[in-house]
Amino acid sequence: MFESIRKHSKIVMVFLFLLIIPSFVLVGIDSNYFSEKSPVVARVDGQKINQTDWDNAHRMETDRIRAQSPSVDPKLLDSPSARYATLERLVRDRVLAAAAQKMHLLTSDARLARSLQEIPAIAGLKRPDGTLDADAYRALVAAQGLTPEGFEANVRRDISVNQVMGGVMGSAFATDAQVKLALDALYERREVQVARFNASDFAAKVTPTDADLEAYYKAHPEQFQQIEQAAVEYLVLDLDSVRASIALGEDDLRTYYKENVGRMAGKEERRASHILINAAKDAPAADREKAKARAGELLAQVRKNPASFAELAKKYSDDKGSAVAGGDLNFFARGAMVKPFEEAAFALKKGEISDVVESDFGYHIIELTDIKTPRQPSFEELRPTMEAELKQQQAQRKFAEVAESFTNSVYEQADSLQPVAEKLKLKVLTATGVMRSPAPSAKGPLANAKFLEALFSADSLENKRNTEAVEFGPSQLVSGRVTAYTPARLLPLDEVRARVRTLYVTEKSAELARKEGETKLAAWKAAPGSATGLAPATEVSREQSRNLPRPIVDAVLRAPADPLPGWTGVDLGSAGYAVVKISRVIPREAPDAQRAQQERQQYVQWLATAEGSAYYELLKQRFKVQIKAPRPSLITEGVAEK
Repeated sequence: MFESIRKHSKIVMVFLFLLIIPSFVLVGIDSNYFSEKSPVVARVDGQKINQTDWDNAHRMETDRIRAQSPSVDPKLLDSPSARYATLERLVRDRVLAAAAQKMHLLTSDARLARSLQEIPAIAGLKRPDGTLDADAYRALVAAQGLTPEGFEANVRRDISVNQVMGGVMGSAFATDAQVKLALDALYERREVQVARFNASDFAAKVTPTDADLEAYYKAHPEQFQQIEQAAVEYLVLDLDSVRASIALGEDDLRTYYKENVGRMAGKEERRASHILINAAKDAPAADREKAKARAGELLAQVRKNPASFAELAKKYSDDKGSAVAGGDLNFFARGAMVKPFEEAAFALKKGEISDVVESDFGYHIIELTDIKTPRQPSFEELRPTMEAELKQQQAQRKFAEVAESFTNSVYEQADSLQPVAEKLKLKVLTATGVMRSPAPSAKGPLANAKFLEALFSADSLENKRNTEAVEFGPSQLVSGRVTAYTPARLLPLDEVRARVRTLYVTEKSAELARKEGETKLAAWKAAPGSATGLAPATEVSREQSRNLPRPIVDAVLRAPADPLPGWTGVDLGSAGYAVVKISRVIPREAPDAQRAQQERQQYVQWLATAEGSAYYELLKQRFKVQIKAPRPSLITEGVAEK
């Protein structure tokens, strides 16, 4: 049978083609057919946002931030809070896009053209006649990985999306009475005296029995739960590890030196003098022609007597900064001058004088006075730099090949990571206390939700097999396995007795402090003259808390101030209780006209932000937003790495 199939393989292939392709035409190809299934992390208007979408969005956001701020700490960008912020932005973009679509907010061609002209990088591509340099425009958007059509589609979408919130936030306003009422209350000061009843002062009065501790333990089981966690080992494959495995030959370095020594030696610098006849690029054509003609006359004089260049520059150049030095501009490298000037200067030989050169500043006559060629460093001087560059280049080319080997090997030898580590010269890393969700202190792959999901899958936990290779960053793969697993459980009382006692004493001490404070508050309200133990009077405001806890400041400024003195009590939770006497209210001084205007603008901005936030929350409800990924701040356990 197999021999028959082998002889008629072409016929079999045609048969399979006719059998399979129509099913794709009729049913369609599911996007998951070519990409692995990814867990859903959020939903917006019934549309899924999966882990892959999240990872890609965070990768793009990370690349953007690194491009703008190369010195930023990569750990901050890869933290759980940073990743969650990316998810929230992704959800917000989807919500606003859905709202724009439902509201039929479209962007006209004229509006798009105006917006493009407002982008400085594009506005700078205009030619002197006002037309756009199409080639430069394509190059500009290509640097972002886009075509002009794709870039303009993104701008259209952004304009439409901005209209969703712009209609709400742009219409915010406030009357003078509203501004005065709000800001007077915001900047108001109050003179107060505070008596603190600290819970720690009552701790000695709490003597729990074994029965008390057992009762507290049974009443608060959630406080003594041990979250499921695992001890894991894992392998990371990234450019650094591939680069470390590369050994360079002497011939490779010698060849690289010959090809790159000019670049690595530094930039050639040139010294030039010039005579400038001013002519703004937006000046009338007649004025520019007049300036050009004047430059031509001066060029003719220079050609007749090149030695007069400095004298003519001092007398006629409109660049007053260089004119006093005979037009001398000192040394400069490529990129320091406007493009037409640079091209002309670097095309000259030493001692040569250019024709009239036109730039945005006017018309130049350039004399090249000197050339500074950088010293060519020796092979040994450049060896460290060349080794780093060449290894990086080879690592980037080799990574795809090694990544495929890594992916296959962790699957084929699923019961251990050691063979893969030895094969690819990688280090097996370990971690304990790993949970299903990234811990705040986690970094690298242990901060990646997709990798943690793979570690805590049924196959990984039950069979202790290697996980699949998971991409957790650009050119970064990881595979791991669980070496020990501890399911969630209620810790026995004997193991947590000390903690139970601490929590019990803290709670009861706070209760005693609160009762004492409430008793004093009632007595002092009834007989203000009997109040003792109050701290000296101090003025507090929202701007100046005088080192008082925020709950006390907030309570003081919310409390009724009629009649005076006023009294209020503040529950400080586990810290205890405070009684506050309000002696007087100090209105703020009226601001001058300029500050009043600034405060009004600030208040309207606050109001617009608040209304925008409220409207966005309404849109989230309307489009049934669900975020399934937990907030990192809810996770308190750490991860110990070795």
